[in-house]
Amino acid sequence: MIIIPKILVVGSLNMDLCVETPRVPTMGETILGGGFFTSPGGKGANQAVAAARLGADVAMLGRVGRDAFGAQLVENLRLNAVDTSHILAAEAAPTGVAVILLSGGDNCIIVDPGANALLTPGDIEAMEAVVAASDMLVLQLEIPLATARRAMELAHAHGVRVLLNPAPAQRLPADFLALADLLTPNETECELLTGLADERQGAQALLDMGVSRVVVTLGGKGVLCADGERMLHKPALPVRAVDTTAAGDCFTGALAVSLAGGAPFGEAVDFAQAAAALTVMRKGAQASLPTCAEAEAFISGVEF
Repeated sequence: MIIIPKILVVGSLNMDLCVETPRVPTMGETILGGGFFTSPGGKGANQAVAAARLGADVAMLGRVGRDAFGAQLVENLRLNAVDTSHILAAEAAPTGVAVILLSGGDNCIIVDPGANALLTPGDIEAMEAVVAASDMLVLQLEIPLATARRAMELAHAHGVRVLLNPAPAQRLPADFLALADLLTPNETECELLTGLADERQGAQALLDMGVSRVVVTLGGKGVLCADGERMLHKPALPVRAVDTTAAGDCFTGALAVSLAGGAPFGEAVDFAQAAAALTVMRKGAQASLPTCAEAEAFISGVEF
């Protein structure tokens, strides 16, 4: 019997404004780039699309402005089979945007939250029935912390597991982190959360704060998984990176789908690594996200 998990993503929707550049300019410097393009993004929307393409029943809760970018982002989610009936329109702010510089297969990003900053705890409370009906809640930190906290509290009240991607990096209180059943920080985020540069020590510190499971993503070095019983490093899959935008979001979305579908922890991490590896081989955020068939074929050794 195939299990189709119900995942609710509470988070951000941004339009990505991308420019390819030979290098990142220094402050005050102007350089020539090329290959400008726009791409639907935002960590929340990226994770929602990733989960939907990988086979989950996904709903998205967030805010956009009443503008062209907002309409495009909502329509793109619909086209990717994400339930958009819980996305709210903000009157007082434009849709969020992210300015992304792409250089040598890597990127740097500046985000203006816009309407994302207006998602409130009250908005979450109004959708409590949607939270309760989910198998897993997925969140990030491009929305107000009070809103994220309320979503996690309601999820726990209804026995819904919580996957928190603590990005962008910022310090968080231990009682906030303890609301997450699974945490997916990268190296920078793990160090900022714990004050520890060593990822193994950092992962253990997060477990000590009350998080049940931690997966620290290490870019080209793979991932570190910890669940209180064991700590295991899994190397990255060997691929040629073209654009790392949304790789972490794809990993988080894929991990949510696999775990909510009943897969063991290690198997879910392997699936998430394969999906993320496919993402970095393509340009764009949501445009680069793979389907379940592609991820499974990649795991089986089919070349892309």
